[in-house]
Amino acid sequence: MKIVAKKKLWKYLFWFGPFLITVGLTIGLISEQWGLIPLAFLITGIIISALGIIWQSYQTNWWKRRSTQAGTNALVATLAVLAILGLINFLGTRYHLRADLTETQLFTLAPQSRELVSVLPQPVKVWVFDINQNPQDRELLENYQRQSSKFKYEYIDPQARPGLAEKFGVKDYGEVYLESGDKRQLVQTVNENERLSEIRLTSRLQQLTSSTTAKVYLLQGHGERQLSAGKGAISQAVQGLGDKSYTTSPLNLAETSKVPQDAAVVIVAGPKRGLFEGEVKALQEYLNRGGSLLLMIDPNTDPKLNSLLQEWGVRLDNRLAVDVSKDSVGLGPAAPLVTEYGQHPITKDFANGISFYPVTRPLEITSVPGVEATPLLRTKPYPNSWAESDLQSEKLEFNADKDLKGPLTLGVALTRKQAAKSISTPQASPTPSRLPSPTTQSKTSPTPSPSPKTPQASPLSSPTTQGNASPTASSQTATESRLVVFGNSSFATDGLFQQQLNGDVFLNSVTWLSQQEKQPLSIRPKEPKNRRITLTTTQANLLILSSLLVLPLIGFAAATIIWWKRR
Repeated sequence: MKIVAKKKLWKYLFWFGPFLITVGLTIGLISEQWGLIPLAFLITGIIISALGIIWQSYQTNWWKRRSTQAGTNALVATLAVLAILGLINFLGTRYHLRADLTETQLFTLAPQSRELVSVLPQPVKVWVFDINQNPQDRELLENYQRQSSKFKYEYIDPQARPGLAEKFGVKDYGEVYLESGDKRQLVQTVNENERLSEIRLTSRLQQLTSSTTAKVYLLQGHGERQLSAGKGAISQAVQGLGDKSYTTSPLNLAETSKVPQDAAVVIVAGPKRGLFEGEVKALQEYLNRGGSLLLMIDPNTDPKLNSLLQEWGVRLDNRLAVDVSKDSVGLGPAAPLVTEYGQHPITKDFANGISFYPVTRPLEITSVPGVEATPLLRTKPYPNSWAESDLQSEKLEFNADKDLKGPLTLGVALTRKQAAKSISTPQASPTPSRLPSPTTQSKTSPTPSPSPKTPQASPLSSPTTQGNASPTASSQTATESRLVVFGNSSFATDGLFQQQLNGDVFLNSVTWLSQQEKQPLSIRPKEPKNRRITLTTTQANLLILSSLLVLPLIGFAAATIIWWKRR
């Protein structure tokens, strides 16, 4: 009787061990703290269970039984599978691996968005004031959050938190705000018909985090593209510059006779009449002091810029670039389609993307000492494209005597290092003084506004004795001028600006010219393609009949034939 009682006692103690292990695990998982109490339960339970297994094996030769060995193997295999699954889930939580198989990488952030979020200087938070959490919007915000721990987002019910809604000035459901420090900005209002846009969110994020604002001047007075909305205008391009934190202003050199000192970039977009000699000279002087110029010159126009372009080794060809290859643009042979781009920061992420240039002229590039030229846009090789000299003929045919075989250069980016300037450091008074670096042009006022394009010399200070100032040292500074030339301006006009990569060509050119090195140069966020099929009434009826009548009859006939053969 005593032996039986001892066996029952050890049996109960054996089951008490797993109970203690379960208690320890429960306490640790719920409290999320593995302190002394849960560890004590776990260790005690493991010891009791181990002793129970050893005692059971000693008393009954439990380990030698075939059923015990089979059960142990099954238990070990089960624990191994659970351990592998747990490890996979742990690695999946720590390291994300996502594959976007859509054609346009619709569920992947654009390079511009990734670059911008990955280098955020300070925390940024997106507030979505809405009751419903749209899965598409949430997935987009999750994509942003994966790029940086400084990016956060939160959905807020305006009725549940009226104080926060009043703080942001929320007026309606669906408003999305961006907050960074004490700065707040409305991104957009989302609803059933309009979801959260990556383009708008990235643009507003860039505006909110940008600490500098570059000034862009657009030349006017010679029939250039108008800046406000209208036929042939570039209002969308101007709006795009505003979204990238640029300040735009018109410029009339006939009135000012000099490019302002704060000009980061000057744009000449499609002039129809020639510039005055003084205006051309003002642009040359601007480039000579380290300025940046974007020229978009249409065919059949003469803006009188040949003297300026000649200094850079660029010549405007008077022929018309044509592309007779089959494409899906549908704008005809006078709108060359470009899929080949130069190795340059402006076009580095374009790959084989599409941009097109209705009615454009080719450019001829020659080598000039001190000037580095990089072709940006190249058409397809002959016989797909060539430069047509006969602009009156309705039938396009290549004439070897007059025409030029492709590939043709439609755009070029150029840089030129300016000659170094010696800067004398005069003796100063006993109190150290800070001396601004002079510009490479004429004398300026005592407190000039520094141009964002002209590097400033390091502040110099030297305590000396009283007396007349005299040069004691000299240093040298060098500036870089930049020039981008396109043989077309219509690619950036309203309607075409948002097509394919046309807008990216324009915006990336301005960004590179402004020498804003922290500004991301890449493709803007992509939008989904419309792949819906439009059927006529006849086609729709034919599809219905084929699916409801023809296909079932074919299946029934095949079944009947098989049955007849096996009968």
